[in-house]
Amino acid sequence: MVRKAFKMKLYDGMIEEYEKRHNAVHAEVIEMIHNYGGGNYSIFYDEETNYLFGYIEIEDEKRWQESRKTAACHNWWDFMADIMETNEDNSPVSVPLRSVYLRSYRR
Repeated sequence: MVRKAFKMKLYDGMIEEYEKRHNAVHAEVIEMIHNYGGGNYSIFYDEETNYLFGYIEIEDEKRWQESRKTAACHNWWDFMADIMETNEDNSPVSVPLRSVYLRSYRR
């Protein structure tokens, strides 16, 4: 299992719209995430900066990168492009975050 964390940025005033769209996430996106080995996906919001902080666990980095080629992924990017910073292909500008501490407290 590979743990990935990253940040993305929303445009000002778009958090409510972002939450609305994610609460009605396309079934094809959820299926794509699972089909490409993703799970335990969480996104957090920092209201002071408009940054989103994402965390996902994936099975394999190479397999996960293949998900970027799917129609489901591109459709989702296009759907979200008007409310957040994106690259030319409408993928979100996503900055990887380095893990600096992990400790399991489960017994």
